[in-house]
Amino acid sequence: MKRVLLGLGNPLGRDDALGFRLAECFKSPEWITIPTQSLENALGLIEKLAPELLVVVDAAEMGLPPGSFRRLPLPQGTSMLGSTHGLPLSLLLTFIGVTAVVVIGVEPKERGLGEELSPEVREALAQLMELLRDDRIAEIPKLIPEEKDEP
Repeated sequence: MKRVLLGLGNPLGRDDALGFRLAECFKSPEWITIPTQSLENALGLIEKLAPELLVVVDAAEMGLPPGSFRRLPLPQGTSMLGSTHGLPLSLLLTFIGVTAVVVIGVEPKERGLGEELSPEVREALAQLMELLRDDRIAEIPKLIPEEKDEP
């Protein structure tokens, strides 16, 4: 199965960089990683790769403790993400034919200028790397528990 990890974030925005940093650091022969500041910049590459599964990771304001991460529902979840701008993620992905999408939001602690992630977010990224590497995405809690399971 061709899997793509799209990490969104501003690399100079402290915890907003978390998706970008995850995609930079995550190494697995079963995954293609794309660190980017915006989804729009990666659409052509995602379309060319035609993944069977696309996992999008970004900072998300969910009202949870810093470093908490959740699978977010499409399309409502994309409004919580910190880095996406312009058109909604679900609409953009429809244009390029990606159907199996998992959106993972991580609660940031610190925003503003800087390259360092907070300790809570660094720990969350380590946990996410392990879950992705071991194909345990289903173990990531859903923000809305009663939702139908995603890929």
